[in-house]
Amino acid sequence: MSAVPDRVHMTLRVNGEDQPVSFAPYKTLLEVLREDLGLTGTKHGCELGECGACTVLVDGEPLLSCLELAVDCEGREIQTVEGLASGTELHPLQAAFADHGGSQCGYCTSGMLMTAKALLDREPAPSRERIKEAISGNLCRCTGYQQIWEAIEDAARVMREGKE
Repeated sequence: MSAVPDRVHMTLRVNGEDQPVSFAPYKTLLEVLREDLGLTGTKHGCELGECGACTVLVDGEPLLSCLELAVDCEGREIQTVEGLASGTELHPLQAAFADHGGSQCGYCTSGMLMTAKALLDREPAPSRERIKEAISGNLCRCTGYQQIWEAIEDAARVMREGKE
């Protein structure tokens, strides 16, 4: 019978860069991102997959990082909120959230941004209903969602205009 190793050593591809990391094999992707890689933009929320605060993109799809073991992410492309901006230039979603007051306490914001990015990457002009549906797994206790929906709509417009 083989023993489970105390630590695993692997390389995770995070925000376009290979990151060598060593961690306990039972750690979630959320824990490795925050504790081992220092990427604290992804938030600990419920840790039950119910609030969306820990949402990151894995291979372009939103994933609740509190439910995913980090060892299962080797060879996959992980994007966190830290990977949205390009240098000092905010991603259109980040700028729109700031402009529209889509973030109050900010705890849900990174998960909202990542979920919205996945939506806009697939659907450049989503309806308000599609936006509501896409972020339905991301809970916000502060804004009432109106500002978030408006921010996502505005970012979609800016992103479409930038590609034309």
